Amino acid sequence: MINFTINNQPVTAQKGETILQAARKAGFYIPTMCYIEKTTPCASCRLCVVETDKTEGLILSCQTPPTEGLNVTIDSERLQQERTNIMRMYDVNHPLECGVCDKSGACDLQNKTLEFGVSHQHFSAKEQPRAIQHWGAINYDPSLCILCEKCVHVCNEVIGDDAITLQFGGYKSSVVPKNSDTLDCTFCGECIAVCPVGALVSSEFQYRANAWELTQIPATCAHCSAGCSLMYEVKHASIAQGESQKIYRVTNNFEFSTLCGAGRFGFDFGVQASKDETLFAKAVGAFETASAIRFSSLITTEEALILQRLKEKLGIKLFNEEARAYQSFMAAYTEVSGKSSPSGTVEAIAQSDAIIVLGGRVSSDNPAIRYAMTTAARHNGAKIVYMHPLEDALLQNVVTQNVRYEAGSEEGVVAMLAKTLLENVDVDDVTKNFLENLDEGYLCAESNIGDEEFARMGKMVRRAKRKTLVIGSDVLGHSRAAHIARLCALMESMTDFSLVIVPQMVNTVGVALVCDLDEDTQSDHVVGYNAKGDFVVGSVGKCDMALPALNAQEGTFVSLNYHLLPTNVAVAFEGYCLNDIALALGVTARNTIDYTVQLPQEKGFKGIEFDALDNFYGALGEDNRGYILDVMMCEVAISFEAIADLPEFNGTVVYRCNPINQFNGYTAVSSGVEKDDALRGSMQFAMAARIGHGERVMIDGYDEAKVFVLDETLKGTIALLPRYDSPFGDMGAGYRFEKIQLKKVGS
Repeated sequence: MINFTINNQPVTAQKGETILQAARKAGFYIPTMCYIEKTTPCASCRLCVVETDKTEGLILSCQTPPTEGLNVTIDSERLQQERTNIMRMYDVNHPLECGVCDKSGACDLQNKTLEFGVSHQHFSAKEQPRAIQHWGAINYDPSLCILCEKCVHVCNEVIGDDAITLQFGGYKSSVVPKNSDTLDCTFCGECIAVCPVGALVSSEFQYRANAWELTQIPATCAHCSAGCSLMYEVKHASIAQGESQKIYRVTNNFEFSTLCGAGRFGFDFGVQASKDETLFAKAVGAFETASAIRFSSLITTEEALILQRLKEKLGIKLFNEEARAYQSFMAAYTEVSGKSSPSGTVEAIAQSDAIIVLGGRVSSDNPAIRYAMTTAARHNGAKIVYMHPLEDALLQNVVTQNVRYEAGSEEGVVAMLAKTLLENVDVDDVTKNFLENLDEGYLCAESNIGDEEFARMGKMVRRAKRKTLVIGSDVLGHSRAAHIARLCALMESMTDFSLVIVPQMVNTVGVALVCDLDEDTQSDHVVGYNAKGDFVVGSVGKCDMALPALNAQEGTFVSLNYHLLPTNVAVAFEGYCLNDIALALGVTARNTIDYTVQLPQEKGFKGIEFDALDNFYGALGEDNRGYILDVMMCEVAISFEAIADLPEFNGTVVYRCNPINQFNGYTAVSSGVEKDDALRGSMQFAMAARIGHGERVMIDGYDEAKVFVLDETLKGTIALLPRYDSPFGDMGAGYRFEKIQLKKVGS
């Protein structure tokens, strides 16, 4: 700890903190324009300058750590004059477009201009011709740009796209695509979020509304299991449009949270309906006579509890194969770990200096994991091992070691990984016997990972202090998932690795905790809720009766961090909801959110009412959203099995994997998210399957033809098959690698 003073007031800083960070924690205000908490200091605006008793000139508080006994002054007359002159420079010839600029009313330049009283200019500069750049979902106006570099830093250090850079040219300097004539990125829109002025804007939102017209609705993203915080910004629409309220854009607290393109642009997935009593009676009758309810994890935790109560009331079954796979995996994990949830979090990944990722294409499955990995690599110099049958081009800038194993061999790979990480660890006799009896030659040969690769991996992570093992969703549907879960729990328990398990859907964890799920036996008289059934209700795909989408509901989700997160209504829904059906069937609660307090405390829920849940970040980044579930302890029963024969995936194989920013039926209908439903493969795959670029093919077991696209970034004989565009986005269930038969149907 370092003791110093700010304006003669004692302040304490931790080692590694800057003067600015320590000042903010102590409640002191130092103005900034280019600083952003989640990146390294840009150090371009110079508004954060301060005086000290050990320096003659002014220093940048954003990048200078305090020393013991240092006296810092943050608001002298000299500093006021310096900052005022800086703002005069910023305001030189800045276009007076505030009346139409999207940032007006939420603009740092406006705020600081008023703060420092810049009412007129003392000098000017010759304006340069600067054409507005149209980069697809993003527009860039260089005449409004103040060259703060926040967009460049966040794109490189957090997102990992590294798609833009600053082209230096004095007064002609501007932001440009990096090594490209056009912007080549994942279009997450985080550059728009961090831009302090109106230089970078959403092309879809531009000129549609002013900041002060929009009401912010705090919510949680409905697309993946990371549980990212967002704000739906809504405005009442005209009566002629037939909408009482409409989402105009999504924003986030960019200082402490990050959104992918689906979260930011994939918000227009709501459905509308009126109350049709005849149709409602038909829906109630379908539930009454049903043998089972099949549903997806695109529901709130409260709805999951309603379904569980309906099961108990009506004596029916609940089908959700994706959540059941996660439930079974966690049950096996608990047997060895003795606790209900893993120790790792997305935040732990970002703070790590060694990360092993196994069994998941995290860049598209869960972008928050990718962003955390990028942050760890850029800020901590983290060594990252990526283990998967397919390399991921989006991770090439951060991955230290790519380890490609054969599809289906995950059990053997995890066993060898456990042996590697537990080398020189004092383990119990059961574990020792299991590890000593592994057939290393067979496992290495069949998985295609040599023992030298495992040795390199072990050496790479051995000296790290903060280690995280990330297990992707591929293994959840593996035939040997339960044994893999025990091995993962073993590594977490016996090493200093924290463990993160990544389910695919927004509320997989919540459903698995709340519902007693049955094996899907393809029964008759099944009601589907956002899933296939004889009578279908929901907001995804073709439904017999519409129910509100997740942007029209109050309720909660449970993220992969085991964090209960509230979400709120952004758009009105005039029809019926699941709770109305439950009420008609004798499962009574006035509102859906009345079930929040009833969530099972024996599973870690805390019995707190929905309206008592906070949903915001504190000034220093404190995550005041909902609550973290309690970790429930149970008896340990360590046991392991012999590794099963590793399966072979020869011939034509596909990997069910969605493209960037596509997750489910919601993103499939969102106008702001790019569609790509092609079957993508390498030249090797094309030769093996005897198909060419642009040809249409039918895949046995699938309903719709796919266009084959030759992708030079892919290697090997496994193609990527998207499933977000299927009627109910059913890619979440089962093992994701699949042997297929193709048939050409034309070009």
